[in-house]
Amino acid sequence: MNVLIVKLSSLGDVVYAMPAVQDMLSELPGTQVDWVVEPDFAPLVRRCAGVHRVIECDLRRWRETVFTADTRTAWRAFSSDLQYECYDAVLDLQGLSKSALVAKMARLSPQGLRYALANQTEGRSFEAPTRWEADVAIPVEPRIHAIDRSRVMCARALVYALPEKLSFGLVPHVGKELRAVKNIANTFFDSGSVAPASIVALLHGSSRADKHWPDESWLELGHRLNALGYTVAFPHGSDEEQWRSESIASRLEQSVVWPRMGMSALTDALGECLGAVGVDSGLCNIATALDLPLVRLYNFDTVWRTGPRDNDHQFSVFGEPTPSVDAVWNAWMQASALASLRDSMR
Repeated sequence: MNVLIVKLSSLGDVVYAMPAVQDMLSELPGTQVDWVVEPDFAPLVRRCAGVHRVIECDLRRWRETVFTADTRTAWRAFSSDLQYECYDAVLDLQGLSKSALVAKMARLSPQGLRYALANQTEGRSFEAPTRWEADVAIPVEPRIHAIDRSRVMCARALVYALPEKLSFGLVPHVGKELRAVKNIANTFFDSGSVAPASIVALLHGSSRADKHWPDESWLELGHRLNALGYTVAFPHGSDEEQWRSESIASRLEQSVVWPRMGMSALTDALGECLGAVGVDSGLCNIATALDLPLVRLYNFDTVWRTGPRDNDHQFSVFGEPTPSVDAVWNAWMQASALASLRDSMR
C-alpha cells in the first residue's frame, strides 16, 4: 500500500504526527509512506523511521512570490514530485485549505481515496471546507491529545488497531554524516571540559510570549543545576531568543549558548544531552520524541493536549501565572532519577 501524509507544519505538530507513521508500519506491513512538509521541517521528517520520500512544499513562500519565474519553476517541480507516485490513501492530517489543496493534487491509484478530518478538535486549527474535498471524512473525539489526533485518524481511515506502544521513530543520521553533525554540535557544548552527558538543555524559546517562563526563574533553575555539577545549554531560533539566552547564561557559572543550528544539528545536539526543561514548544516536542528526561512548563491548563504521554521520566508542570521554581525543580529531580534507574536496568 502506498500512503501519502500531508502535514505541512508546524514544528511541534510535525513531530507529533510521527507516531502515526510508526503505527502504520507496525500494523500494515509493506506500507510505503511518503510525506509532504514545509522545507524548514523536511530535515526532521527525513529522520522519521520508515518515511520513504519527503516532498517539500513551500506554499508559504510561493504565495508571496506567486508571479515570479522562480516560483513558477518551483511549483512545477513540486507538482511533478507530488504526482510521481500513485497513492492508495492520501491522509490530510492538517485540516487546512493549504493541506487540502496538496491532497487534492496528489495522484490516486484506481481504488485510492483521500481522507480528511471530519471535525475540529479542541485547541487545533481547522477549516471545515477541507472535509468536503476529501472522499472520506474521519471523525475524531473533540477533546483529544495532539498525538492521538493523527494516530486515531490514520487508524480509522486505514482500519487497524492502535498499537499499545507509542513510538516516534525519530532516528539519528548514519555514518560519517552523523559524526560530522555531532562534532559540530559538541564543539559548542563547552570548551571541552564538560561531557555532553552532563548538560541539561533549557528550552526557553516560544513564538508566544504568554508561554514564557520568567528570566529570573530560568536563572534560579540554572543555579540549582550548576550546584549539582550540570552545565546548562541554551538553544535559540531568533535574535530575541539569543539575547535572552546570553543574558541568562552570563549570570551562571556553567552555561553555554549554542550557535543557531539547523534542525538536524539541533536534534543531534539535544540527543546528546542528559535531559531538558522547556516551555510548551516544538523543541520540547523534539525532546519528547528523543525520549529525554524532560520537564515541560505550562502557564495554561493544556497539559492534557500537548504534554508527554506514556512516559515515567517526562513530566509537565502547570502553574498560574507561571509554575514555581520549586515545582519545576522537584519534577526535574524525579525525571532524572527515574531515567537513571531505567538506564541502569537495561
